[in-house]
Amino acid sequence: MAGRINDDDVKAVRDAVPIDAVVSEYLQLRNAGGGNLKGLCPFHDEKSPSFQVSPSKGLYHCFGCQAGGDTLDFVMKIDHLSFSEAVERLAGLAGITLRYEEGGYTAGTSGRGDRIRLVEAHKAAALFYVDQLGSPEAEIGRKFLAERGFDQAAAAHFSVGYSPAGWDHLTRFLRGKGFTDKELITSGLAQDSRSGKPIDRFRGRLMWPIRDISGEVVGFGARKLRDDDNGPKYLNTPETAIYKKSQVLYGIDLAKKEIAKTSRAVVVEGYTDVMACHMAGVTTAIATCGTAFGGDHIKILRRLLMDNATAEVIFTFDGDAAGQKAALRAFEDDQKFAAETSITIAPGGMDPCDLRLAQGDAAVSGLVEARTPLFEFALRHIVSRHNLENPAGRAAALAEAAPVVASIKDLSIQHESAVQLAGMLGILDEPFVVKRVAQLARWARERGNQPQQQGRGRPQEAAPATPPPVGGGPALNLRSPAHRTERELLKLALQRPALVSPAFDAYGMDEFTAPPYAAVRQAILDAGGASQAADDYLARVRDAAPNDTVRAMVTELAVEAIHAKTVDEIYAGVQLVQVRLRAVDRRVLEIQGTMTRLSPQAPPEQHAAVQEELWVLQQYGRRLRNRGAEGL
Repeated sequence: MAGRINDDDVKAVRDAVPIDAVVSEYLQLRNAGGGNLKGLCPFHDEKSPSFQVSPSKGLYHCFGCQAGGDTLDFVMKIDHLSFSEAVERLAGLAGITLRYEEGGYTAGTSGRGDRIRLVEAHKAAALFYVDQLGSPEAEIGRKFLAERGFDQAAAAHFSVGYSPAGWDHLTRFLRGKGFTDKELITSGLAQDSRSGKPIDRFRGRLMWPIRDISGEVVGFGARKLRDDDNGPKYLNTPETAIYKKSQVLYGIDLAKKEIAKTSRAVVVEGYTDVMACHMAGVTTAIATCGTAFGGDHIKILRRLLMDNATAEVIFTFDGDAAGQKAALRAFEDDQKFAAETSITIAPGGMDPCDLRLAQGDAAVSGLVEARTPLFEFALRHIVSRHNLENPAGRAAALAEAAPVVASIKDLSIQHESAVQLAGMLGILDEPFVVKRVAQLARWARERGNQPQQQGRGRPQEAAPATPPPVGGGPALNLRSPAHRTERELLKLALQRPALVSPAFDAYGMDEFTAPPYAAVRQAILDAGGASQAADDYLARVRDAAPNDTVRAMVTELAVEAIHAKTVDEIYAGVQLVQVRLRAVDRRVLEIQGTMTRLSPQAPPEQHAAVQEELWVLQQYGRRLRNRGAEGL
């Protein structure tokens, strides 16, 4: 068995591979003066660069976490390699043949680190798959690519390949290269069969090699091509020692230099979308691999973007519900970037690949340019859920959206966003909205955490304090008959849902004039409604609450006693009628105001429509007063 690597060869490797060339494969480096380079440390989270590289000395050091060493130390630490594995990795880059003492140089498995072997297996597999794409059997794969606008050159640029449909084509090929069955199983390229013999994991599929930021193949994404394939549409490499799906970005090896150069990254949703963007000239496009965009992905991009003032991350998502949900999930991590984050959605729900096919390369680059700040998108999503035609709806929208704006760390952007929010809500008193946002931001700073809001993830349980109410006074006035009745109705909906169903589920958020009650009503709706109450009903409502404040209100209303000696359908009916009747009366007053403001020169049909709505509401109100719950 081969022993230690020859000392002269180790020195030759150190001298042959410049440390700045290696480090720059993982992060962006800039001039730090005195011949040194600086960047964001890859070993700890930081906002300003304290990581420095000295090319002349062949050393690196972080003044933040104290990590340091030479080129081999850096590779060992960042890729979790042993010393011999790091030497072998760099020797491969430099084209140096290593000699092993106590037995000399041995090819194959002897003396080779496990991680290096997995990387070599994937490299060989990628070449095998690329070669197979030209086979007669792979015609279906070539047709798939052609139908999506990708020619042979595009496939070659991204090393797209094809896995034969047989059971063990790749397994036999890699055995011939000296890899053991254990290595093939460990790598995720093969899997155990019922017979106990390894078989190919990927069969009859189009193959995309997934590379880490240094360009090494660490996994594959495989697309189903045939109807008789019972597997998932996309099948990825399982988690291995070299492949962690939360820590890889497809296309990062091709995009990293342009991302660092332009301080811009474009995040798309799939392999073909990355290809389409690059073919259209958007060469900063990357994608996640079978998982949501998360914290580890952010760390990769931050090291390339250097968190400078002009850095930007643009997310592209489909326009459907799933795409919007993904966008809001990305918004949860927005504050982890120092970069500006934006979103762009293709027309007609198309992804970049579809858009390129339908409208050409210019449409794809135009899509990226037509972006919207992610904060603005999130605010519009929140506001769209509320009825802005009446004061209660506007108040509820403000209560939910203001904490989002308050969480913006840049005070000038926070102020501009508050003014923008006032415009979205149709609130003419802009200073009121600006003051409210500043109040929430100050409250959050005093408690050492960001304001809690919809779309920013579960709030921390360690911060149960209630935020200051709108306007600085009490958020709820229990002397108000309206608030007392709304509270009773919500208690019934939470504690005795059968008594108010199904009528309660038809009530809108605008029928609850107190913003906290409107938020509880929304949580009940999001949990499926009172008519869907089951054993886990309250748990579902609490889980649907957007933050700790609303969740606490749900709990409070669920345990507070209902103010009636006899809690029955009659009592429940009275609360239902009173809440609805007050909402009708408010709307009647609004319409009467509209009639007063109508110009005599307004079209007759406009006058008629307003008068008809007023008449219908007045009749409905009269019916409720006369017939009670039967009039609902």
